[in-house]
Amino acid sequence: MHSLRPLIPLLTTAGVLLAGNGLQGTLISLRGSAEGFSPTVIGLAGAGYYLGFIIGCWMTPWLLRTAGHIRAFAALAAIAACASLAMVLVIDPLFWFLMRLVTGICFASLFANVESWINAQVTNTNRARTLAIYRFVDLGAVTASQYLLPVFGIDGFEIFAVMTMLMILSVVPVSLADRSNPAPPAPFTFSPKRIWQVSPLASAGAITVGLTTASFRAVGPLYAEDLGMQVADIASFMSAGIVGGIVLQYPLGYLSDIISRRSVLLMATSGSTLTGLFMVWFAGSNVALNLIGIFLWGAFTLPLYSLSAAHANDQAKAGEYVQIASGLLFFWAIGASIGPLLSAVLVDWFGASAFFAFICSMHGAFVIYTIVRIVRGGPDDADRGRFAGLLRTSPIFAGMAAQSVNRKPGPDDPNGIEGQDKPEKSR
Repeated sequence: MHSLRPLIPLLTTAGVLLAGNGLQGTLISLRGSAEGFSPTVIGLAGAGYYLGFIIGCWMTPWLLRTAGHIRAFAALAAIAACASLAMVLVIDPLFWFLMRLVTGICFASLFANVESWINAQVTNTNRARTLAIYRFVDLGAVTASQYLLPVFGIDGFEIFAVMTMLMILSVVPVSLADRSNPAPPAPFTFSPKRIWQVSPLASAGAITVGLTTASFRAVGPLYAEDLGMQVADIASFMSAGIVGGIVLQYPLGYLSDIISRRSVLLMATSGSTLTGLFMVWFAGSNVALNLIGIFLWGAFTLPLYSLSAAHANDQAKAGEYVQIASGLLFFWAIGASIGPLLSAVLVDWFGASAFFAFICSMHGAFVIYTIVRIVRGGPDDADRGRFAGLLRTSPIFAGMAAQSVNRKPGPDDPNGIEGQDKPEKSR
């Protein structure tokens, strides 16, 4: 723990930043509904965030090389805070879309900034522990932030002020604790075609997770509101889905280290499909059943991205891990930019029941594709890395995970770490 002490300011910054971001997603959906925006318009605002996220991922290396970590972080946090606060000053759908686009650009770069900074401070001896702590910070911050909604309400200026304060306060720990300025992340090659060639199944999994989890974040609050839930119940509904993702993350990951990863992917997405059907057919407007259903849905769905990334890294050649991370994030962001708008349109046309019907159809399609890949493909690579639970924040985080799990001891490595060389293959 002593070796992790210098990371406390960075992890504190990450927690405050993630809390502000997690609060914003739910708040914008509920406040938009209160302002009379249709689900389609709210879904469009959600799509704007993920479109901005795509842009932000690719501008980050240039920004860090130009301004450095501290100045870039301060500038982006200020822009994100101003864009968030502006949304309560100008209640207009097009303006909200543009502001969500701006915040998406900022948060993608902010996440990459913090994660590359953390990566520069850790070694192979504490990398895995740092990843686990960072994931705990993320889930804890996002879950806790949901309960600020019933405390401050969604109708006034106060909740926007609190959200903006969180974003601004995230600058304080990194500004005061360490005056060092780590080197910017190394440039990496990006080729979506190559990523798909490495693992079509993992690429399709990333797209599917983007379609469904981004819809949950952007349109899930509208679904819960349409069922008659109050703000406190909606906060619990969103938190249950997030916390559920913790329960099976590592059990499914451990199982995938033992048996075929594709088989575990099939189990998990089948579970997502079945729990989605439970929400459509049985949960109705019952709050307790919806909380149980969304908890189970999150338990099966949130590990899918990590399982897909582990499968793709099993097929990657040495030196491709950061490229795999950036490519899967790109595919996820494509799905995430489409899912909220598409699911919101369906809710607008057919009502709340269409939301989980959409979720089921996406996971059902992935079930079919996974079965096809199992039937057509050969056995999984026996020389595989260990599973690591991932956050979909930036390629930096996934690159850290790849460094910690896709390595094995080598006689010439002073740290006992050596990259794995594996033959190229497609799964």
